[in-house]
Amino acid sequence: MKIAICQINTIVGDIEINKFKIIDGYKRGVADKVDLVIFPELSLVGYPPLDLVEKKEFRQAVVKAAEEIASITTDVGLIFGSITEDNDKIGTDIHNSAIICYDGKVQFIQHKTLIPNYDVFDEMRYFDSAKEVSVHEFKGEKLGISICEDIWNDADYWYRRRYVKDPVQELVNNGSTILINISASPYAFGKRKDRCEMLSVLTKNDKVPLVYVCTIGAQTELIFDGASMCFDANGKLVLQGNAYEEDYFIFDTKQSYPVVTNVENIFESEVLNALIFGLKEYCAKLKFNKVLIGLSGGMDSALVTYIAVKALGKENVHVVLMPSKYSSEGSINDSFKLIKNLGISHNQVSIQNVVDEISFTLAEPFNLTPKSLTEENIQARVRGVYLMAFANQFYYLLLNTGNKSELATGYCTLYGDMCGGLAVIGDVYKTEVYKIAEFINRNEEIIPNEIISKPPSAELKHNQTDQDTLPPYNLLDKILKMYLEQNKEYLEISEAIGDNNVVKKVLRMVDINEFKRRQAAPVLRISTKAFGYGRRYPIVQGWRK
Repeated sequence: MKIAICQINTIVGDIEINKFKIIDGYKRGVADKVDLVIFPELSLVGYPPLDLVEKKEFRQAVVKAAEEIASITTDVGLIFGSITEDNDKIGTDIHNSAIICYDGKVQFIQHKTLIPNYDVFDEMRYFDSAKEVSVHEFKGEKLGISICEDIWNDADYWYRRRYVKDPVQELVNNGSTILINISASPYAFGKRKDRCEMLSVLTKNDKVPLVYVCTIGAQTELIFDGASMCFDANGKLVLQGNAYEEDYFIFDTKQSYPVVTNVENIFESEVLNALIFGLKEYCAKLKFNKVLIGLSGGMDSALVTYIAVKALGKENVHVVLMPSKYSSEGSINDSFKLIKNLGISHNQVSIQNVVDEISFTLAEPFNLTPKSLTEENIQARVRGVYLMAFANQFYYLLLNTGNKSELATGYCTLYGDMCGGLAVIGDVYKTEVYKIAEFINRNEEIIPNEIISKPPSAELKHNQTDQDTLPPYNLLDKILKMYLEQNKEYLEISEAIGDNNVVKKVLRMVDINEFKRRQAAPVLRISTKAFGYGRRYPIVQGWRK
């Protein structure tokens, strides 16, 4: 069977645009004389649609669009993802479904069986599970169709499975000759490799070819990398779609292909590409043409500025330098060097007069002068006011430059350096920031070496460094990864680190700063546990006093 894989970029809720992409891709497949054209999970509505599915008018528009798509089909089959409804008055009555059309109408619908309810997934809130799975006979083949999570429960691959049911195994047992999985699987570094290994084991053991089509695009925090995969009946990956861009390719189950060996690149390359893509998508879908960054002369703002230039072009990136009496001459010079290297526009506006005026005004109620921390936060918040003024005046999207280590420990100021519409590197630890910077400079110096080599500092008081408050970043990030991503607790982390006091300090900083993270900008997700709605901890809690 000749199958066209259409790896498209959808927009959540934009049914018309998504519909036309499906129709265009289908027509291309018909012109190429394929037997079947496949699109990703929920491709008609975008993923994740969240509470949009609760709107009756939205669901009615989806039904109308699905009928219009079906009406243009010929004898060439079409599979696309959408929401469907039943009326059994049990649960939500809404399903995440794969719709199969040909000969001008909908011929078969397979609902999703395994409904994920962990990490960033909250599908149980919206969708009912399929009551059964069935193969669909089409052009001499028995199609075993599943949706995303349905395929992530293979008993031969997973040591511990999340679900009792294995819908894909049921499809194999029912005689499926081709397995098809339509997916919207969010990106995290390492997941593409895991996905490939899992699907390879499945197809090798069941001796059935498999087509896995994954959406691409970014929907706020979530990045979808595409890289759709086709496996032969021996478990070999024989075709892979492009990452971070729309793609179209044809898989002939009767044809032999060379094996694909390069599935995922090194961390620095993958994550950099993901962040560039995520920012580009966020701006395009919200119709922001230009972005703004507060450039401090530090590593984080330098990396975000570079990412912005790569995502949007140098002509669409503007930076503002906001020195105070504590800003070193080196930081200002380093910032200008980066500005020259990247060819971007800038302004320089001192915050000192405003900070002094605020301190003078508050001298009486504060009984002389602000405390050191208060003064530091005043500076950060004045910078926030400046940046938001520039954003309002010129319709820039202000980018937040905080990294994951800072966000985790609360080493950031609400309504100050936490301002911004998107936290570009909020899921990148400080040590990883440096690794990515060195990768960027592998062939030439783009980010000035002076920025990379100097001790990190917020420069909010004289001779300040981050390590005045935080443990060294190598140690801090090791603790944070164990706590945030591996879900380890105090005793286990302390045993691995060998310093009970520093572990206690770090974990306390993470716990007591949950209120800050609730007010933070959305974070582009590149790990298995990013801050945002994929990590839900109470603000008020007494687990660790």
